Amino acid sequence: MDLIAARLNKVSPSQTIAISTKARALKAAGQDIISLSAGEPDFDTPQNIKDAAIRAIAEGQTKYTDVAGTLALRRAVAERFRVDSGLDYTAEEIIVSTGGKQVIYNAMVATLNPGDEAIIPAPCWVSYPDIVALADGVPVIVPCPAETGFKLRAEDLEAAITPRTKWFFLNSPCNPTGAAYSAEDLRPICDVLLRHPDVWIFTDDIYDKLVYDGFVPATIVQVEPKLRERTVTMNGVSKAYAMTGWRIGFSGAPAVLTKAMNKLQSQSTSGTCSISQAAALEALSGPQAFIGEMVAAYQDRRDLVVGMLNQAKGLSCHRPEGAFYVFPSVEGCLGKVSAGGRTIGNDEDFVTALLEEEGVAAVHGAAFMFAGHFRISYATDTESLREACARIQRFCAGLR
Repeated sequence: MDLIAARLNKVSPSQTIAISTKARALKAAGQDIISLSAGEPDFDTPQNIKDAAIRAIAEGQTKYTDVAGTLALRRAVAERFRVDSGLDYTAEEIIVSTGGKQVIYNAMVATLNPGDEAIIPAPCWVSYPDIVALADGVPVIVPCPAETGFKLRAEDLEAAITPRTKWFFLNSPCNPTGAAYSAEDLRPICDVLLRHPDVWIFTDDIYDKLVYDGFVPATIVQVEPKLRERTVTMNGVSKAYAMTGWRIGFSGAPAVLTKAMNKLQSQSTSGTCSISQAAALEALSGPQAFIGEMVAAYQDRRDLVVGMLNQAKGLSCHRPEGAFYVFPSVEGCLGKVSAGGRTIGNDEDFVTALLEEEGVAAVHGAAFMFAGHFRISYATDTESLREACARIQRFCAGLR
């Protein structure tokens, strides 16, 4: 009898985490490594949020909370949805989980039966397909090329829907491309979804505050309120408030689904860390000016990185609307040999050689279900980004 359950054969370890782990190991061994592989703000959590956590500890807020989160935090989440996107959720329709990934896991495990399909536009975050597969669902990948701004076309969504389709995922702004959807972009997609009343929608808005050049992001229920009763709107504090390690994600969804997710969570992790919840309450209800300052810094970094990568021989880099990633094409580098003698047959060969020869860690596009590209996170300091891009230029110039 095998020890490991067969279901684990459906998934693989996170490749973004694997790259970051390798980069840390090389750095610990004394190599000069610049890691641009992790999707984590380099900004510290704002002091008022940390102070709220310290107060919570001092006041003895160290006990179990309701599985779905404290009522105060769920009310704050509902208010944030209302203020930011005009969405109307009650506290009973909100669940707080240990990061956004658990929200996705809860929703999929609570709803998918074997063979149910989930449509996932690609490039996509590495965990979507694996979580769907782990829940006995079938990921249906729909390519969204650079020619469309890495955005899904309504006709491609229509073509992907079958009688087995249960879920449609939308991540805006997107990890790994930074592509973001406006209300105008979403209107034809909503029209398709209105024609298919059995398809549920999971919208991952975790980067929605990180947008540039005056871009105004939108979310599905905001554009088409008729879809509210079959939509999960997910967000969290990790990216916009620089709180990745606090592990707080949340969602608004119809009560029947939120109740099912709560039931599942009660038999897995139960309630989220009480101290993290106190910190998240302050993040959502306290001063928001920090976000604008952070966004301004990210926009400058984006402009630097896009400009330098487009000067690298063989690379082509799309200018994203949001998040803190770029997703350049390596098509012009394939089939060549690096200065260190490595043949660049695909995007994984490219990032492996780049790490080993120039000490720059990035993630290959195939990890995001879209080969021929690689992802760079510009959530790090400007001088490190400038040096990393100069190394990438040197690496590309050395390909023969």
